Amino acid sequence: MSLTGMVAALIADDGTADWPARVPARLESFLASLPRPARAGFRAAAHGLDAYAVARTGRTLAALSPGERESLLAGLGRRPGLVSLLDVLKVPVLLASGTEHMLRQQGLPRVAAAPDPPLDCTPVHEWPARSTADAVVVGSGAGGAMAARTLARAGLSVVVVEEGRHHSTRSFGARPPVERFAELYRDGGATVALGDPPLLLPVGRAVGGTTVVNSGTCYRTPDHVRARWSSEFGFVAADGLDGHLDDAERTLRVAPQPLDVLGNNGRLALDGARRLGWRAAPLRRNAPGCKGSCQCVVGCPTGAKQSVQLSVLPDACAAGARIVTEARVERILVDADRPGGPRAAGVRVRRAGGDVEILAPLVVVAAGALHTPPLLRRSGLGGHPYLGRNLSVHPATSVAGRFAEPVTAWRGVLQSVGVEEHHHAGVLIEATATPPGMGSFVLPGLGRELRRELEGTDRLATLGAMIADRPSGRVLGRGRPLLRYDLHPRDAGRLMHAVRSMGELLFAAGAEEVLTGIAARPRVRTLAELDALLAGANARQLHLSAYHPTGTAAAGGDSQRSPADPLGRLRGVRGVLVADASVLPSCPEVNPQLSIMAAASAVTRAHLEQ
Repeated sequence: MSLTGMVAALIADDGTADWPARVPARLESFLASLPRPARAGFRAAAHGLDAYAVARTGRTLAALSPGERESLLAGLGRRPGLVSLLDVLKVPVLLASGTEHMLRQQGLPRVAAAPDPPLDCTPVHEWPARSTADAVVVGSGAGGAMAARTLARAGLSVVVVEEGRHHSTRSFGARPPVERFAELYRDGGATVALGDPPLLLPVGRAVGGTTVVNSGTCYRTPDHVRARWSSEFGFVAADGLDGHLDDAERTLRVAPQPLDVLGNNGRLALDGARRLGWRAAPLRRNAPGCKGSCQCVVGCPTGAKQSVQLSVLPDACAAGARIVTEARVERILVDADRPGGPRAAGVRVRRAGGDVEILAPLVVVAAGALHTPPLLRRSGLGGHPYLGRNLSVHPATSVAGRFAEPVTAWRGVLQSVGVEEHHHAGVLIEATATPPGMGSFVLPGLGRELRRELEGTDRLATLGAMIADRPSGRVLGRGRPLLRYDLHPRDAGRLMHAVRSMGELLFAAGAEEVLTGIAARPRVRTLAELDALLAGANARQLHLSAYHPTGTAAAGGDSQRSPADPLGRLRGVRGVLVADASVLPSCPEVNPQLSIMAAASAVTRAHLEQ
């Protein structure tokens, strides 16, 4: 079905500007990148909206006048049961609309980028049907890259197997952000954890994994978290994590973000925190020479952000590691008849025209917290009762403040300032701005109201907050993972506390109003109004997302609760290490890239020292 009428209704395309007419084609292109169930669900919802128009007027949305569409939407907006359906439709429409509006205003920025460091990458269709190595690493993200480098530098022959493609920095600068978004995220960014409430949980798929599309924020694992991992969970590898964290920071060239490219979004957050007396500072990031292009989440077009495909993996390849791309590992091969018990024998990779086998006595699983459990199950290694359990996801929500003067939040660092005043209560606030339409904040309104919001985004400053959550989720399945996550009541309270704190910060910075993300009252003009709203609201009314899944193959001393042993070795088989976010025993309470890299380094180093 054509999406023209639905888009025209949602963003009030009245023919007075040219960019809205290009949104349907942009939306169609984006939908094509989504998995079939998500695509079908969106089209069914769009069809339902069109059917409603026919039932009420006898004509489709495309056949109605702008005024008739506006009247129809006004009626729908007064029906609480349909608000969530309309928000589902709005998210991809805003993504496409924000792109077209941005291109109309400033075009596609042209940036000069130096050539990327060389990588030894071979697409799977060019790889031999059978090969051997000392070690195979499944996944090339933060954990897999660090494991590969550690093993290769020790003299082992290493093959890294990555499901995604290799994307160069220059390719990022040549395409609009939304086109990169669809390619760089698994399922076009539409990974969802089902539960109460559902959570959008986007993860990357490329050489470099999610580090290619994260914010570049680099927090060290807090001391109290490391102490808990060691004393409560018995994750012995965490005992010496300091040195591994130091190494990761040096490799990524981590430093506080300089003020000159912070951007107005970050400066307003600092100003509000200063007026409140709150602890806040520019974030430590892995982006020396950042130009403030605000595109970290769709691949840095300047090469400033030191994702692992620009930092760790080149070192691994220089030491002899090779990377097989566009290769999905179907199963880990196991020699069940070896003396002493089953032992890893390599991996089997799916390929059209015949599978590929890479034989090795060591397999490092680093497919990520969502995909490591299904891989182990497909391999006959998923018998541990806690495999796939213990899932933490750092639930997050956003608010925005409207200011009298332009903020133009997308000119500057995407994630610029950390506000740690409430971190002791499990709430970490970060000033986060994205290219228009690409953030987790959903603009309020429908029709002309939503159009005004789109055209007024230059006056919005945005904040995001994530909470240190209890492990309330599970990863099910053997093929495509099925995610289940139910927000714990304690964590729901933390999210409401986060919204209140972000509102207070924005008002302190001079916001004229705060956009709450709560459909019942999307705008408040005073802190007292926000307090009154939150007193009658709950976390399930917020627009929630999540970004940092961890813990689904956790390491620890309790053999009944930890699928991996204290050194990250998978229980029940020799020669399989877990070296990604899965191995972390609990939520790290901060952006986890350094924690994952350090843990992977510790796990692989411990193996080499045995």
